[in-house]
Amino acid sequence: MKEYEFVKVELSTMRRRPKEDYREIIHQYAERGWRLVQIFAPSIDGYGAAAYFEIIFERDI
Repeated sequence: MKEYEFVKVELSTMRRRPKEDYREIIHQYAERGWRLVQIFAPSIDGYGAAAYFEIIFERDI
């Protein structure tokens, strides 16, 4: 059986760059036994670009 963790990373309004270092988030979760599954941008703002993305991790229970 698996458990999942979803980490939301906001993007800056003007440049659409992550407000946090997503690489560091991935490294931190990997050290705790999580495996990266996907980076997903579910939200679209008025300009057709993502407003944030989610990093999806999984690990065995």
